[in-house]
Amino acid sequence: MTVPQTDVRLDTSDRRLERAFRVVPYVLLAVSTLLASMADDLIEHRTAAYRLGTLGVAVVTAGWMLWMVTLHPAWARRRRLMALYCAGLLVLIGVLVTRSPWFGLFALTGYLHTWELLSGRWRVAGVTATAALHVTAIFGGRLPDPNLPAVAAFLLMVAVSASLAVAFSRWGEITTEQNEQRKRIIVELAEANAKLEAAMAENAELQARLLAQAREAGTLDERQRMAREIHDTLAQGLTGIITQVQAARNAAERPADWRRHLDNAADLARESLSEARRTVQAVGPEPLEQRALGDALAEVVERWSDLHQVRAEVTTTGAACPLHPEVEVALLRTAQEALANVAKHAAASRVMLTLSFLADLVTLDIRDDGVGFDPEEVRRGDDGGFGLTVMRQRVGRLAGTLEIESEPGAGTAVFAGVPAIPREVAGG
Repeated sequence: MTVPQTDVRLDTSDRRLERAFRVVPYVLLAVSTLLASMADDLIEHRTAAYRLGTLGVAVVTAGWMLWMVTLHPAWARRRRLMALYCAGLLVLIGVLVTRSPWFGLFALTGYLHTWELLSGRWRVAGVTATAALHVTAIFGGRLPDPNLPAVAAFLLMVAVSASLAVAFSRWGEITTEQNEQRKRIIVELAEANAKLEAAMAENAELQARLLAQAREAGTLDERQRMAREIHDTLAQGLTGIITQVQAARNAAERPADWRRHLDNAADLARESLSEARRTVQAVGPEPLEQRALGDALAEVVERWSDLHQVRAEVTTTGAACPLHPEVEVALLRTAQEALANVAKHAAASRVMLTLSFLADLVTLDIRDDGVGFDPEEVRRGDDGGFGLTVMRQRVGRLAGTLEIESEPGAGTAVFAGVPAIPREVAGG
């Protein structure tokens, strides 16, 4: 029997993904080592012997992964041996993190290997231990100071990081299981079509081609959706948590401010965890669940203004009407991303948002009086302006337009316009 073309593509894709998974830890280790070495050059008391020691630990770590995992993949089925391997890996990560916080980047390997190579409760224990090492790196490669604010912040960040890692690892397993099920279905369909190949050769070929295209399009769309949601919710939430925790540490002598910052961090953690669950379940943003777009946007802006202590105002013009859910999500996420960029980069004192309902178009205009930036430099940057790319993708999927105007010292304006597709179309 001829192997289905779609099945071959799936197997090839899986093999490529597996090879990438094996290479990523070494890339992270190399990048972390390079960054740590560059940072050590800027610290006067870091001697050549110290840097050589760090390099030696990194080499031992690479050898440990190479021998235990890469060169002996069959050992992955030996649970006790893998428990020993993961314990050794976490110890090495801990040593590296204490020598340089830059190895927090390599600490991500702990999430991958402990979840893949351990089983049962040991998985959660491994992920939690990795989260502790990762947060230690965020704290500068050392444990928190022995006081209540620092310890509480440390434990909160460990709990959030471990919870998110477990949630997304479990989501990855579910996605893999679904892909395997799809592959089995494709094989069964191919076998059935093979029996009718003599009489329906052209029809079978067309059907297989359509199935392959549908699956590839669905997989790509899901990956893009998850990338957009992770960036718009979890990444922004974690950034906010770190900011509030750092602010709480600085306000240790001011109980009221300390409590406010910790409460903000806890609220952001709960919101991020809730959004993670909603993302996995492909559910829309919570602010839109029981509110119209204008009200949801006003609530998001009010929360953001209270959190960052920046004046923000929302104005709605035109005759508001219920829109297609994808239109409302695109505009809300665009506003959230724009506000996140203002908080991170703009140093603005005021932000103005205008939501306009026109005859066949709905627009969102966000303007700030911040420091501005050069859009060309952002496009040439290392991250490629991923946030701006996500906004363009969301609006572009709806045949809309996104325009960004900014220059250093003159603030920034973001304009998004999408077709005003009514909600009835979604239900009809």
